[in-house]
Amino acid sequence: MLKEGPAKKVSIYVGEDHHYHGQSLYSAILNFLFYHGISGASVVRGVAGFGADHHLHTTRIEVLTADLPMKIEFVESAEKVEEVLPKLRQLAGTGLIEIQDTMVVKPAEIAKKPAQESLPALKLQGKAKLMRIFIGESDKWRGQPLHKALIESMRANDIAGVTVYHGVLGYGANRRLRKDSAMHLSHDLPIMLSVVDTEEKLQSYFPVLDQMVQQGLVVLSEVDIIKYTHNFGVTERRKEVRE
Repeated sequence: MLKEGPAKKVSIYVGEDHHYHGQSLYSAILNFLFYHGISGASVVRGVAGFGADHHLHTTRIEVLTADLPMKIEFVESAEKVEEVLPKLRQLAGTGLIEIQDTMVVKPAEIAKKPAQESLPALKLQGKAKLMRIFIGESDKWRGQPLHKALIESMRANDIAGVTVYHGVLGYGANRRLRKDSAMHLSHDLPIMLSVVDTEEKLQSYFPVLDQMVQQGLVVLSEVDIIKYTHNFGVTERRKEVRE
């Protein structure tokens, strides 16, 4: 961990379209730093610049280029910089590496999480309902995608959870085939929302669902649930016990 006192600031300048083993070079450098214990690093994207080739790179429309300058910067101890520098030289290729002496006045601290009571795992079993909602990707509700609006409304109505699945092929009541492929492009691919909760909770949500889903299919099935919960708060534990 970086400590207060003398340190080195390292700046690495590369092009946005430079690659290393199939991935963006700046991403490869950042991954290397991350997995070699560097305390922290940042990547910033330039809006204009030129390098050794004296070719101007800019975001201006009249001189549009995809090779904008990228800067990866980090602060570390001199010993750690010496350790990673040989590999950084190799990775940077035609890029520029700059090292400056600096002083760490206050090192970054890891945010402390509030202490939680250590509780044993709780296993709950019981009957519940599985609700599946089939709609189209282009379906809207008050100007926003219907599936996103449904998620927000379920959260507001304390539904336990929902998962959205994006279909790649399907058809509905109108018998029109919807397919996700470059040769057969559709803007109305099938969407399925899967919800598991108690029958009472889902029944209370049905009036809201009926208003929002004008065209689609809603099915309800009975399921057996097994829920594993670890180290959750006392309030939640009491709620689960009451249920």
